[in-house]
Amino acid sequence: MSSILVMSCAGKAPKVNYPETAKDDVVDVYFGTEVADPYRWLENDTTAATATWVAAQNAVTNQYLEQIPFRQALLDRLTSLSDYEKISTPSKRNGKYYFYKNDGLQNQSVLYVQDSLDSEPRVFIDPNKFSEDGTVALGRTAFSHDGKYIAYAVSKSGSDWLDIYVMDVETGQLLEDQINWAKVTGIAWQNDGFYYSAYDRPVEGKEYSHVNENHKVFYHKLGTPQSADKVVYTNPKEPLRFYTTSTSDDDRFLFMYESGASRGNNLYITDAQNKKGMQQLTTDNEFQYSPIEVIGDSILIFTNYNAPKNRIMVADAKNPTINNWTELIPESESVLSGAQVIGGKLFLTYDQDASNHAYVYDLNGTQIQEVQLPSLGSVGFSGNKDDKECFFGFTSFTIPGATYKYDVDNNTWELFRAPQVKYNPDEFETKQVFFASKDGEKIPMFLTYKKGLQLNGKNPVFLYGYGGFGISLNPSFNMMRIPFLENGGIYAQVNLRGGNEYGEEWHVAGTKMNKQNVFNDFIGAAEYLIDNKYTNPEKIAIVGGSNGGLLVGACMTQRPDLFKVAIPQVGVMDMLRYHKFTIGWNWASDYGTSEESPEMFEYLLGYSPIHNMKEGTAYPATLVTTADHDDRVVPAHSFKFAAALQEANDGTNPTLIRIDSKAGHGAGKPIQKVLEEQADIYSFILYNMNEKPSFK
Repeated sequence: MSSILVMSCAGKAPKVNYPETAKDDVVDVYFGTEVADPYRWLENDTTAATATWVAAQNAVTNQYLEQIPFRQALLDRLTSLSDYEKISTPSKRNGKYYFYKNDGLQNQSVLYVQDSLDSEPRVFIDPNKFSEDGTVALGRTAFSHDGKYIAYAVSKSGSDWLDIYVMDVETGQLLEDQINWAKVTGIAWQNDGFYYSAYDRPVEGKEYSHVNENHKVFYHKLGTPQSADKVVYTNPKEPLRFYTTSTSDDDRFLFMYESGASRGNNLYITDAQNKKGMQQLTTDNEFQYSPIEVIGDSILIFTNYNAPKNRIMVADAKNPTINNWTELIPESESVLSGAQVIGGKLFLTYDQDASNHAYVYDLNGTQIQEVQLPSLGSVGFSGNKDDKECFFGFTSFTIPGATYKYDVDNNTWELFRAPQVKYNPDEFETKQVFFASKDGEKIPMFLTYKKGLQLNGKNPVFLYGYGGFGISLNPSFNMMRIPFLENGGIYAQVNLRGGNEYGEEWHVAGTKMNKQNVFNDFIGAAEYLIDNKYTNPEKIAIVGGSNGGLLVGACMTQRPDLFKVAIPQVGVMDMLRYHKFTIGWNWASDYGTSEESPEMFEYLLGYSPIHNMKEGTAYPATLVTTADHDDRVVPAHSFKFAAALQEANDGTNPTLIRIDSKAGHGAGKPIQKVLEEQADIYSFILYNMNEKPSFK
């Protein structure tokens, strides 16, 4: 083609000429029903044809984005706002304090150590030195129980595949020990080595797409090659399961968790003080079981077993199976979302209407006090079971993450350190509203905007949701939203069913053949904002990633009239085939699969974004985002969705796909890539809303 963009009438966005996408005649048969899959060839992400298609699509997208007049100014503003020091809550290990710090625009945050809170911090691990472009990230870290070594995981280009290295804490020198191809793993030290989980080395060229099966737990003894690692556990009868581990600080207990394709996990234990070997404590993996702490022979366990809003049970190490557990903290009206032992006391976090509240209990289960937090928001505590020193990190929609030092005895806290940001949080406010979904269920939603907002029905809205896998959306700060808010935008975060804001029943109400509830909740949020004069359909952008990308894809195909812009990010778009790639099978507990029954197949087909395009429809302006190393939700989902949408769309609004390179599902992405992606997303949103923003 001679021109990618063709200018239309004056003052209007250019018409887009899309690359031609080949179609083939692939047809699958499900329970007697034929389903065409004309873009099946795009599932093969290593062919020359797919590479050519990706390059052509990116060229169209880049040229479109480049002609947005304020895109560079927005990128400059985001860069300036992000250039501030970010420091995590410290954690204490073997008498030293460790924390992450980013000076401002470093691609990766650096792990620091200091001998005392008053001493000069020094660099401990700097992942920015792992690669020149910042695409190699530091992941999970684990100190040996004697404090001599740290094992840490490294991810390349955003992939879920991990390499594990071991470093001498005192000298900073790397040992020769190295683990490759670990995935879905902990690092659990015991004695002179550690446990980790891995799959067999993948087929060359299919590392990021082929299904992952037969997870194994290994034990690595320091000073030996990976080839000598002992397989501690494998279960060929259950190839679609995860097996991960943790250990107690005294090296006595090894815990193993069996999960995957279910709503919970089973718990196993090995006690070094007896010779019973590995014992299975639970048999129903529809519930969650997670050890919190070991105190003598008592094992404190966080669980939703017969308690949808969670409780804490105690297992006796001498007789640890579930039928012998006793209750320490019963289920309450609010959802217990976090628990840990600090200074011989239990610190419990509860979710009340999606905001955190914190309490301190004694080890007999008696409440001592509530921790009065700075405002409604999210909290995370840091401390050790035998050390009274306690910190907590706190954030909200308008407050960047700050760290507070907490005095347990006096129930007081003081600011330890807070970032110096380049905007005024007092200019903004957050309120929570509740609206009725299609079936009458009350759904909470947080709204954040500039003070003095006029309810004139004309405000731009960034509507965000997730709604799946029992994941709660609590208040959190994101500097990338600030320019949008400064220009009169509203950030709306909806607590959809499918999450855990109100416990496991809330989660289940958004799964399998209840999944439409999630989409109805999101659609209901948009209708509420319109009915209450916050905005109108020409000013609503819907945004979500991963399962949230599915949310956006389903809602924009069901109600294209309701939204002006759609940003499905790394989304699950082919609901008939999602379980055939990497670890997609693990999502069956929320989605069901197209192969399990005719009813489940029909239900999935009814909302699968790829399968519900209607030719000649004016779909919202759409920017699909994905990345070449996403081996969690493989990019084929987004490729096929974009191709189908370009074919079906009537041409009123653009349908683009942005395919990042050397990036994955999102974790560990370097700040430069984050800034560029966010500038593209927000400029695309504002441009297609016909907004004319200005940036300081």
